[in-house]
Amino acid sequence: MKKIMLTGGGSAGHVTVNLALLPKLLQAGWNVKYIGSENGIEKELIQDAAQISYYSISTGKLRRYFDWQNIKDPFKVVKGAYQAYRIMKKEKPNIVFSKGGFVSVPVVLGAWLNRIPVIIHESDYTPGLANKLAAPFAKLICTTFPETAEGLNMQKCAYTGPVLRENLLQGNAGRARSFVGMKDSKLPVVLVMGGSLGARSINTAIRQSLSQLTKQYFIIHICGKGQIDETAEHSHYRQYEYIHEQIADILALSDYVISRAGSNSIFEFLALRKPMLLVPLSKNQSRGDQILNAASFEKAGYCKVLLEENLSSSSLIKSLEQLALQKEDYKEQMSKFNQQDALMQLYKLIEDVAFQSTK
Repeated sequence: MKKIMLTGGGSAGHVTVNLALLPKLLQAGWNVKYIGSENGIEKELIQDAAQISYYSISTGKLRRYFDWQNIKDPFKVVKGAYQAYRIMKKEKPNIVFSKGGFVSVPVVLGAWLNRIPVIIHESDYTPGLANKLAAPFAKLICTTFPETAEGLNMQKCAYTGPVLRENLLQGNAGRARSFVGMKDSKLPVVLVMGGSLGARSINTAIRQSLSQLTKQYFIIHICGKGQIDETAEHSHYRQYEYIHEQIADILALSDYVISRAGSNSIFEFLALRKPMLLVPLSKNQSRGDQILNAASFEKAGYCKVLLEENLSSSSLIKSLEQLALQKEDYKEQMSKFNQQDALMQLYKLIEDVAFQSTK
């Protein structure tokens, strides 16, 4: 039996490609296992998606800034690598597929120690720290942006383009209307999402603007775990910590999207031709990858960008108004995007590398 070990976590963006791959792998008869952290969002997302074995290991966050936890976390990574080594020695997968995030580093090391080939996937314009550390131990690195290879070993890189969940194309706006209790409202719908962990700055700007926004739009707000504001109430406003199963329906209903600029999400909006206002994470909060993602999309005419340092209730309202005025221009540019079947290409690479390992 063909067996694959998946890994990736810390945020939904480090799980999305795995979720896209799962149906194809299971349909093709693969025995699928998953290694993630004990309390990360990947555990919830994977166990909700399919009945597959999930293994938890010790993880340490990889920080680019000083923190006393940096002293302890390398020991957690070493422990996690040993745990991953033992798991894979027992399970003997043909291949490991890593989507990145801090949990993936010990898994890749454990696979390398077991001489199991690894494929890494990098979604963003520039590679994340975890994937940079894991890259020397990988057989192949798949990228969403062709420019990403410049920051890695180009001989190992394969450009596949964005991997999208196939079920996103099957959304039903009617089901979404029923889910959010929209009834007979004819207002255009704005979906607001700040990533799986939420975005406090976006949440604050939206709620400060509610009285004006709800005059023109119906707002569906995915605000992140623990960030529901019970005082923010309006008949044209709905807030949720996270939406998983209904997200395809919600996207089908939405006319506009306000979002962070994580690569997986913005390529999904692009495929669905959703005019988007992107508020990328600032360099103070990240390595600047979302700024580059957003700049690439803005240059192509796919989105409008509002930088975090310029975000306020007034700038949000003004930017959304400009997006609405130019929505047909954005849709026209998005319609020119040539969407190749990256999911099938990625699956074939997994098959090829796994097969080579058995020769």
